[in-house]
Amino acid sequence: MVPSAHSLKHNAMKKKKGLCPCVRSRVIEFLIQSSQLLEVLPIVKYSALSLFADRFYPALSSLEDSSGTENWLLRPVGESNLQLFALVSLWVSSKAHNTPPVSVKTLKLLGDKFIKEQHYTKGDLLEAEMVFMQVLEFEIGMSNIAFVFVEELLIQLKVVARVGEHVKFEACMDVMDLLYENEETSVLYSSPQTLAASIVVVAYVVTVPPQRWDFPVLPWVKFVTSCKEDEIVDTVRIILKHIFEPQED
Repeated sequence: MVPSAHSLKHNAMKKKKGLCPCVRSRVIEFLIQSSQLLEVLPIVKYSALSLFADRFYPALSSLEDSSGTENWLLRPVGESNLQLFALVSLWVSSKAHNTPPVSVKTLKLLGDKFIKEQHYTKGDLLEAEMVFMQVLEFEIGMSNIAFVFVEELLIQLKVVARVGEHVKFEACMDVMDLLYENEETSVLYSSPQTLAASIVVVAYVVTVPPQRWDFPVLPWVKFVTSCKEDEIVDTVRIILKHIFEPQED
């Protein structure tokens, strides 16, 4: 079930119990910026975002209520510590995807440059990785994420229709970044396949010239993914509204 516009706001309000949403947004931006500076593959970037934004960060609210949480990195969970965990998510992801893993030295240098309020040692990074994995209960499966489904859909679209060449992969990634940066729309990642189908539809509308809108992209993604058409349409509306309407501060 894809979250409705009403439930998006409701879920965001519940999450505001802990840290200010502006802190979360800045940390997500830091993670995205770090992935660019480290020049990691897109799959590493979006797997890291999934680990951090979809799983680690939401788990913090329950940890705040737990008296058994004693590690200094989690009490309190300030912005600097979250930035450290964002770097750790990229580190874990780079190792999980059999790419050359980012070195601890490189992560430390990046942290020294951009994390202003706290200085972290290499030992702190190693400790943060262990804490990160414990919060995730050592479950780091990353195959069921929106990025993977988007990539597969774009490959298939290029096979079945010439217009697929005009649907830009970069546009899809821009949409995914925007959705992650906002706490309300990041809830959409709880339904990765429906979200992926919707992102492809949005990228089609945004990047394909109107005179080439002859391919039935909505029925096609519905058929390929077996997602419900009304859920895809609702998600497309939310994404387009988020992209084109002025955002409240």
